[in-house]
Amino acid sequence: MAQTKPGAKSPLMETAVGFALGAVAGCILGITEDPVDQSLLVMTAAAPMKPVMEEVRTVGPLGLGTLIGATALTTAMTSVVAGVILAAVVASVFVVTRNCGASHIDTVILWTMAGFAGALGTTLSGATLGVAIEWIVRNYGMMGLLWALSILTVIKPPLHYVFKILWKQGESCCTLGTAAWAETERKKIETTETEQRQRVAVQIEERILVLEKGGDTIGMEPRMAWMTERMQREEIERKKTEREEAEMEQRTLQDWINTVVVKYVDFLAFAGIPMTVVAIVTSGFGVFGYGDHQSVFVVLLALVAIIAYMLLKSSDFKFWMLVGCMGMLATFVIAMLTLHAGQVVVSTAMKMRAAGQSQSKEDINTRINQQSSLEALNAAFFVAKLCELGLGATVGGPLVRRAAGEVKVIAGAALVALGLLAGVKVLSPVLGDGGKAGALLGMVGATGVCVGAAAAVAGRWSSWPGTLGTIVGLVLGALVMGKWHIVNIGLQLPVAYVFAMTNPF
Repeated sequence: MAQTKPGAKSPLMETAVGFALGAVAGCILGITEDPVDQSLLVMTAAAPMKPVMEEVRTVGPLGLGTLIGATALTTAMTSVVAGVILAAVVASVFVVTRNCGASHIDTVILWTMAGFAGALGTTLSGATLGVAIEWIVRNYGMMGLLWALSILTVIKPPLHYVFKILWKQGESCCTLGTAAWAETERKKIETTETEQRQRVAVQIEERILVLEKGGDTIGMEPRMAWMTERMQREEIERKKTEREEAEMEQRTLQDWINTVVVKYVDFLAFAGIPMTVVAIVTSGFGVFGYGDHQSVFVVLLALVAIIAYMLLKSSDFKFWMLVGCMGMLATFVIAMLTLHAGQVVVSTAMKMRAAGQSQSKEDINTRINQQSSLEALNAAFFVAKLCELGLGATVGGPLVRRAAGEVKVIAGAALVALGLLAGVKVLSPVLGDGGKAGALLGMVGATGVCVGAAAAVAGRWSSWPGTLGTIVGLVLGALVMGKWHIVNIGLQLPVAYVFAMTNPF
């Protein structure tokens, strides 16, 4: 860790650099606030809300909250993992086809291509899932969404094993490609070394003949020839060293890519299971007419506690278990907020009735459904945004700790996020409401990479002024560009920091 510290700078310089890097990341986070909020306002308008409101009667408020929450979180997780896997594929191909350890330029190209591929994959995946969810809700309602979520959860584990088999085959091809490149380079160096030895042997023989004929001086030409040969020997040794270092770098990088892919594929396959189980159980109670009964709350609370206990007590605790527990708890909170919104309407109606302002039962039920649906969408969208930001931070933090370059990671992620934001605005008529919302959530994932990298930098300075400067820049940039949404940003930054400091590998 010490060898990759930004360190060796004066506290004043660390403060200035940290503030600049933090400000860049904070500004990108703040810029995302308004587009995401506008997209949410469009989704919670009367027309898009109508299919959701109609389904509150079917699955109940608790079922609606858990179903929308599980769907939103599954979408966020899937889009991030899709981006990570695409970035890993691009990086693996680059490692095989190019000697990425031989030059600084190749390394920069590698990270640039992988980062752009990851951000684009996350955004496109989010847009695709958003369009699919919108179509399912409009045509088949919440029960169709429940079936789709259940089927997806069931088929993901088998697909996970199929993907691992395919990845191992690709890994074997990558290994063969790296070995072929190393063998080619080795043969080139050995051929050059053999030719050089032959020339030296000839020169020695010529010198022996000169001595046998009575010569005792060495002319300028032999001296120059020997100096040339010595320089060539040094060049051969240098190429040998570079080849070994490049080969080691390629092997290390490929191993790291394989580790990332395995962890994130496990995460994709299993992290959504706890949330889906909770959504299925509560929706089932709603279908049988117990959607807002107190027994459902007891069952939901017990189910969350049991699943969380089983996962946390696992002897082989993994990253997907941690995120699965967090997602399940977030789904529980969304369900509680959805139920509470309906109860607030009932309490308000009772107060109005006591004051002599009676309302019809139909109007009260309509308001209950409206408020419950609105609260479910708002809470689920915000939690999905936190999930995207946090998972993006789990990529940015480790990249900085792997010495990928804090400036390159933060500036690169910021530029990619801005490009994606501009692209989403241009393509919004084509994407529709659901596609635009999913694409914006994917763009938040790229923002999370930037913020996570800044959080990792804040923890790695050699002095407190550098750490404080980075934090101040991050907070100020986010608040100023985020139009001083203190509550939203105040919740997002700690989440990004926690995930950035988490090592999922």
